Amino acid sequence: MRIGVDARLLSEPVNGIGRYSAELSRELVKLEKEFYFYTPKPPMATVWEGNQYKLRSSAFHGRIGKILWSQTMLPYWAVLDKIDLFWGTTHRLPRYLPASMARVVTIHDLVWKFAGETMRPLSRWMERFLMPEAILAADRIMTDSQSTADALASEFPLSRSKVRVVPLGVTRLASPSNFSFLSTLGINRPYFLFVGTLEPRKNLRRLLSAFASIRHTLNHNALLVIAGGKGWGAINVQNVVHELNLERNVVLTGYVTDSQLSTLYAHARFLAMPSLHEGFGLPLIEAMSYGVPVLTSDLSSLPEVAGNAGILINPLDEKALAAALVVFLNNDKRRDELAAHAAATAAKYTWEKAALQTMEVFSEALTAREEMRRSCT
Repeated sequence: MRIGVDARLLSEPVNGIGRYSAELSRELVKLEKEFYFYTPKPPMATVWEGNQYKLRSSAFHGRIGKILWSQTMLPYWAVLDKIDLFWGTTHRLPRYLPASMARVVTIHDLVWKFAGETMRPLSRWMERFLMPEAILAADRIMTDSQSTADALASEFPLSRSKVRVVPLGVTRLASPSNFSFLSTLGINRPYFLFVGTLEPRKNLRRLLSAFASIRHTLNHNALLVIAGGKGWGAINVQNVVHELNLERNVVLTGYVTDSQLSTLYAHARFLAMPSLHEGFGLPLIEAMSYGVPVLTSDLSSLPEVAGNAGILINPLDEKALAAALVVFLNNDKRRDELAAHAAATAAKYTWEKAALQTMEVFSEALTAREEMRRSCT
């Protein structure tokens, strides 16, 4: 089986979907199939084992360049390499693939539908236009969570029979260092953690406002560490921190390395992720794999992933968010009860399992495409 992969996100700094592309691909190439990875510009890093794959890269840059690449070079390469199945890793499929070529697309979330105001206008428009097209063209559709699968089937009822849930896995980060290692990031006392790109969907303004409202009632001088690169949107986190007089209580690390991230997870009191919408929520299982409990939203996939290792709140209710922060920061017994479930919950999610399930979906898609071809002859 020859499998072509839209690996465009390997050319960008690692984020949630980029990590999905990299980690799942790393496991897939171990399964003795022929893989062809296609990127619009050279990938930032590849650390895959074995020789069961080929990488093709162009020199297309910028958003417009990637759009042109996806509808020109990408299908051209797929034909050139005589691909049996094409996998769109992030909501897209090229329009001009041969009728005989099976196709699978991963739909990570429906942010454009449920939290569209948190997206760049161009990104929202492209999702609304290109996602339905990919869903219609795909032989099988993978989602990261049952929540996304249900939302997809509700929004696109004809897709229901094609949808398969393939949960993500926990990434094996570098071994964590001692707490003193974090002093280079300006962290010198106990803290709770936020991990993610700084963008409106992550609900950081409410998290900071809730924290500011309760910091004088806490039993200690609490610290919030915000780890993540800048995204987009009106919120300037540094300005909000200043407005709320939180300079002594917030550390902004910016983008962190995997060794820094593992150390941040390992020593955190808990992870706060009150997002407005997520297709899965990788930081949840990454934090839980270190025995760290989570505070997260009661929306989309987040309750499904957090399980019984977290406290769920309405992310639009700042008072509920503040109350949950007080529980985590002042009630060690309750926090320890949640932490006791964290590692076991995270252990259910592995990239090895995800790769095997993905190959099952690929096989289904090949069979479906062959049956379609036969019915047309």
